[in-house]
Amino acid sequence: MKRLEVAKNKCNFTYDGKPFFYLADTIWSAFTNVSMEEWKYYLHVRKTQGFNVLQINTLPQWDRCMTDVGIYPFATEDGQRFDFSCRDDTYYERAKEMCRMAKEEGFQLALVVLWLNYVPGTWGSKIVDTNIMPEEMLQEYAGKIVKEFDEFAPIYIVSGDTDFEEKVTVDYYEIILSTLCEKSPDSLKAMHIRRGYDYIPEQFLDWLDFYMFQSGHNAGAQDMAYKLPESFLKKYPRKPIINAEPCYEQMGYSRKKYGRFGQRDVRKAAWDSLLSGACAGVTYGAHGIWNWKKTGSETNPVLGEGFDEAQSWETALQFPGAWDYGLAKHLLEDMGELPLTGCNQLLEGADEEIRMAEGEYHYFIYLPYNTNIQIKKSLRSHICRALDLQEKRMADVRMSNRNGNTFVEMHPFKDDVLLMIRKDDSYCGATC
Repeated sequence: MKRLEVAKNKCNFTYDGKPFFYLADTIWSAFTNVSMEEWKYYLHVRKTQGFNVLQINTLPQWDRCMTDVGIYPFATEDGQRFDFSCRDDTYYERAKEMCRMAKEEGFQLALVVLWLNYVPGTWGSKIVDTNIMPEEMLQEYAGKIVKEFDEFAPIYIVSGDTDFEEKVTVDYYEIILSTLCEKSPDSLKAMHIRRGYDYIPEQFLDWLDFYMFQSGHNAGAQDMAYKLPESFLKKYPRKPIINAEPCYEQMGYSRKKYGRFGQRDVRKAAWDSLLSGACAGVTYGAHGIWNWKKTGSETNPVLGEGFDEAQSWETALQFPGAWDYGLAKHLLEDMGELPLTGCNQLLEGADEEIRMAEGEYHYFIYLPYNTNIQIKKSLRSHICRALDLQEKRMADVRMSNRNGNTFVEMHPFKDDVLLMIRKDDSYCGATC
């Protein structure tokens, strides 16, 4: 089976020799919470919206909603505490059937191997320490994951939401990662790390094929969507970068602060990341999908949901932000604009929330609020258009040149826009 690969430019991915924009949906709880009939419908909807990757936890997600499926990878009396010495292969057979269905629909699978609550020393296992996996079974467990899932040519996400503040945590993940590299040398591997975090232990860098960061769900720190990819570019060897967990649509603000992220918030997080160095793709999340909330389902008794209550999965599947993410994928792929290189240094006196990047044929500027733009470069032969990201309308925008700089006038729309400045008047699109 063909595998996703890192492009020669070390910024993006290719699949079967063609550019591949990683557009993932977050459905951590799929294997434990989603019925087969629900799964079939879910796959159809997300495929229609343009998604091509599914991020799934191979173990029960610690902060998922309670499930009526009742199948777990290890023996359990309450669905919360597991006997790691007693494995249930029924779980893996069912999970593999879900993987087959996803592959038939054209999805790539990004499978988390060991979420932070199963590992000692992490911030999560310090809150809930009932399911620490014994160190002596890590090698066997990682081998089991490869044995069961490698036929689907997945991406292996080694960690989930983790930090690396203690040596024991690093030791655990070193065993998992080294085993994955030995058993599945050709698969892509990355680590999903905690919100606002940009530290990866040095000994892991050569084993990882790309970087994941998490701008997350803290309402007061949404600037992480552009600050973290800039940090990764400065600190680490060049590899593709993905915002693997931006704010989720209709997720309550973290730390139980009153408020929820809406369509515009999740759209902004995507463009902030894509134009700031994380151009390999982006991950979407809907509150109610990642944790698979069913109407009337019980609250998780061990942890409880760390955010305000989710809508049902049926409602969450229809949140409009998913279409915005699909539009970003289609726009950049169809225009042949991968990779993108952040170039905020060309903006004169602009707020840092305005993000600018250069592609092969266009400059792109994400403009969250309407204002004039000054670019420290003469763009005399260029044409500027504004894409209204809320209403999906397009407008021509005036530009003028003064003393070697380019001035871009305000656009006619009231919401956030993507300014697309075409470099060459003769360009007629990637399909010409």
